[in-house]
Amino acid sequence: MTGPAPRRLLAIDYGDRRIGLAVSDPTGTIASPAGHIARRAGKRPPVAALVERAQTLGVTAIVLGLPLDAEGRDTPRAAEVRTVGAALGARTGLPVRYVDERFTTAVALRAVRAMGGSTHGRKGDVDALAATVLLQHALALPD
Repeated sequence: MTGPAPRRLLAIDYGDRRIGLAVSDPTGTIASPAGHIARRAGKRPPVAALVERAQTLGVTAIVLGLPLDAEGRDTPRAAEVRTVGAALGARTGLPVRYVDERFTTAVALRAVRAMGGSTHGRKGDVDALAATVLLQHALALPD
């Protein structure tokens, strides 16, 4: 008898200056921060770096945070995220899922402050934590 197939997911919180990353455990149950990738203004999206990170982590699927507006509609950034997602899917052959990311950064900031921490100089950590919040939410959704 075999157990369930591995379900290791990579979550991407795609931002202007940094891209927060989180990864699930092999059972697809628990999300953990996996660092961040810096973005340079005016440059192409760092798809190659994201592909490399996905391969290094041995993920089986990718979850991208979709930045929707307050009414749940696509934004210009959402279109960019969908373009990056299509490129990631094509280059990795992995399934890509989009999940509403509204409020993930706010939740991450509240969590840091609730633990008595400071976000000063730790923006990359906050982005990785936002990706973790996003991934934990995605893991709870039905497939």
